[in-house]
Amino acid sequence: MPYELYYWDGLQGRGEFVRLALEEAGADYVDVERTGSSAMMQLIGSKTEPHIPFAPPFLKDGDLVIPHVANILMYLGPKLGLAPKDERLRFVANGLQLTITDAVAEAHDTHHPISNGLYYEDQKEAAKERSAEFIRHRIPKFLGYFERVLNQNPAGPKHAVGKELSYVDLSLFQLVAGLRYAFPKSMRRRASKWPRVLVLAEAVEQHPRISDYLVSDRRLAFSEDGIFRHYPELDRIG
Repeated sequence: MPYELYYWDGLQGRGEFVRLALEEAGADYVDVERTGSSAMMQLIGSKTEPHIPFAPPFLKDGDLVIPHVANILMYLGPKLGLAPKDERLRFVANGLQLTITDAVAEAHDTHHPISNGLYYEDQKEAAKERSAEFIRHRIPKFLGYFERVLNQNPAGPKHAVGKELSYVDLSLFQLVAGLRYAFPKSMRRRASKWPRVLVLAEAVEQHPRISDYLVSDRRLAFSEDGIFRHYPELDRIG
């Protein structure tokens, strides 16, 4: 049976990190909400299912329900050939993925620094302050860390962990793509600071299956409804 991915219809969001792994592996999967199904909310709101998820994304493999991006990728990685063969390094990969999760959460909070329940327009001034801090300190903190990870990988700087492509590399590509969409001026100004990270992102983009996916209708566009949003007024300090 195909894997079933559950995420909001029409949004890249956190579901995209899982899609990239499934696409790179050529896995058989269904993006359930894009089929017009209401199964996602039914499962979240179920009063009888034993293992209900709190929120999407989550993955179903048969009767197993797996929530949270890093958790999903730790499960899928070995099955899809996108995790280190050394079991110990799989925990290293999971730690890196959890750091990407932190970066994504902070990127989201640049445009919703007060509450997810408020519109961006209701917290714009706070968003300007949060974005300035994120651009000045947090982007360099995260991407600088991954630059060191690549430089210090014993297997070489082409991959974040181990010597072969992993789901962490795919997620780093998506993180960079999202930051470039949200903060294009700031990312261009500082591109020279993280050469290995950007080379890795560009290399992932050229993988045949990823390249095909990115120009297909399966790849949803970045938008101002997603995690990474481009508001010019937030991309002024770098």
